[in-house]
Amino acid sequence: MKILMVCLGNICRSPLAHGIMEHMVREAELSWEIDSAGTGDWHIGHAPDHRSVAVAKSNGIDISGQRAQFFVPDLFDKFDRIFVMDRNNYKDVLALAESEDHRKKVSLFLDNDIVPDPYYDADQFEPVFRMIEVRCKELIVELNQSN
Repeated sequence: MKILMVCLGNICRSPLAHGIMEHMVREAELSWEIDSAGTGDWHIGHAPDHRSVAVAKSNGIDISGQRAQFFVPDLFDKFDRIFVMDRNNYKDVLALAESEDHRKKVSLFLDNDIVPDPYYDADQFEPVFRMIEVRCKELIVELNQSN
């Protein structure tokens, strides 16, 4: 299973989802590949936001080695599932889909809700971490059953 997490800049939410899911997958001894990308290109090559790094580290997860990448259509063929953090990301990713198979891979990370972007409110990093953590646990169960 190859999973891609997507947010706007690939420095806050998707790096957290990437790191949390990768950590949980490793603990569950699953041979899944996890990565992340952003629909905006402002931060390509940059490390995650220092606040994302800090909240992950305080929870025993090191995401400092991640680097932001831009979502490009080629990623549809490299990943089995693509989880986006909000409806704008969803719309932007679907706009790049070249087939129905590509579109079927894309879904909101939270079934019918969004993961709020904590970038402009430092107090939101911990709640966002917890929200992502809960969903990653659920996804491992769901995706492992469908394999």
